[in-house]
Amino acid sequence: MKRHASTAAIIAAISLTAVLPAAAQTRTLDTFVTEANRVPLNPTAMLRSDGRRLAGEFRASLDTVRTEVRTARAAGRTPPACPAGKVEVNPQELLRFLNAIPQAERVRMTPTDGIRTWLASRYPCPAA
Repeated sequence: MKRHASTAAIIAAISLTAVLPAAAQTRTLDTFVTEANRVPLNPTAMLRSDGRRLAGEFRASLDTVRTEVRTARAAGRTPPACPAGKVEVNPQELLRFLNAIPQAERVRMTPTDGIRTWLASRYPCPAA
């Protein structure tokens, strides 16, 4: 009986682990911004699990857009943004920018879409 229960627990944990990444990918920018608005923008933010999770999601989105930029450049296409090198991030300015996107648009966007839009506004590509 105990062996059957532990097997069921392992199967449930594996199933939950498989579902979590898919849920994170379908998250909307609106949900991301709503949660980010609740986290204090001070040094204690990274002590909070939600602050660390949001920061990780931001980094993953930024990495995705950086990959898109490199791929587009390598293919000779215009990238979504043209940062010269290191991207400076001011959390207050970023959150202000994301909050300025109308909610009707944010509910149709992913956090990566929001970061892409932010980067394009800060680092526009020269007209070809």
